[in-house]
Amino acid sequence: MRLAFQTMHGASNIVLIGPMGAGKSVLGRRIATHFGLHFIDTDALIEQRTGTSIPIIFDVEGEAGFRAREKAVIGEVCALHGQVIATGGGAVLDVENQYALKQAGLVVYLRVSLAQQIKRVANDRNRPLMATDDPAARLQQLAQQREPIYQALADLRFTTDDLNAEAASERVIARLAGLPRLQHLIARKDRHA
Repeated sequence: MRLAFQTMHGASNIVLIGPMGAGKSVLGRRIATHFGLHFIDTDALIEQRTGTSIPIIFDVEGEAGFRAREKAVIGEVCALHGQVIATGGGAVLDVENQYALKQAGLVVYLRVSLAQQIKRVANDRNRPLMATDDPAARLQQLAQQREPIYQALADLRFTTDDLNAEAASERVIARLAGLPRLQHLIARKDRHA
């Protein structure tokens, strides 16, 4: 189901969604810095609050335990304003998270091809869902499950495959800077300078 964007005076946050390895955290920091906004990485916030890593949370509490923590964090950060929010790849699986993310602001879907994703994350030991004998098959399975949700939630889409972090962030920033519904949010940078 396509959720309607219902912020009266424009976007109050920039929300980054997409699969692991798409560059949400790296690009999110650059976007936030450029526009003078606060950056929040939901996975990093969960780790900070629990004092442990996501793989350990998965080991102790299972994926369901992690998703419950993720849902609480997303509900909290989506209620704030003036941020760039980088979400975990699976954050969109929960229907309440979908609603919260959509209501939080402008949703930007960072896409990445399966081939590039394998290069970026297949051997990353800090990603519990990659703890498998066949990372490529796992990534394909996750893409099939999540791609329709990413597409339905997205207000903007960018492919990060052939771009380094600097080039990708410049492209996203240029597009965001031209959006009328972000002007009040971006104007905050000028007021705080």
